[in-house]
Amino acid sequence: MCRSRFRRFRAEAASAIASTRLAFTGRRLDTGEIMARKLVSSGSTFETDIGYSRAVVDGDWVFVSGTTGFDYATMTISVDVVTQCRQAMRNVASALAQADASIADIVRVRYILPRREDFEPCWPVLKEYLGEVRPAATMIEAGLSDPRMKVEIEVTARRRK
Repeated sequence: MCRSRFRRFRAEAASAIASTRLAFTGRRLDTGEIMARKLVSSGSTFETDIGYSRAVVDGDWVFVSGTTGFDYATMTISVDVVTQCRQAMRNVASALAQADASIADIVRVRYILPRREDFEPCWPVLKEYLGEVRPAATMIEAGLSDPRMKVEIEVTARRRK
């Protein structure tokens, strides 16, 4: 009995691994269609200096990098956490629009703040943008790369057909 369960588990695991490999080749698992990978840029110098994209579109999925409250047009950032949160959400919305997606497509969000006390003041802004969407969410307290940054927001979206 135990051996048959183990064999069945091994077969299921091998199948899952094969499916995962197919997913990373850029093929849709359901149709086998080759999907183009698209890179989205905000124009921030950070992207070229560090070597990343504001967002990556892979099939129906959109992965938006951690996004801060910098105004990328002027490369300025407010000292106020709520203003930074609002600008970060604008930046996220812009990246999603470039990826043919929208805030309504967000399924997962991560908030990263150096000070957890700064999270609650951001709630009204987050509710304004995500109150109807209600994605899965996590808040993490961690240092950010620039001491002026008070909030960073990372999202995953799935474009609707």
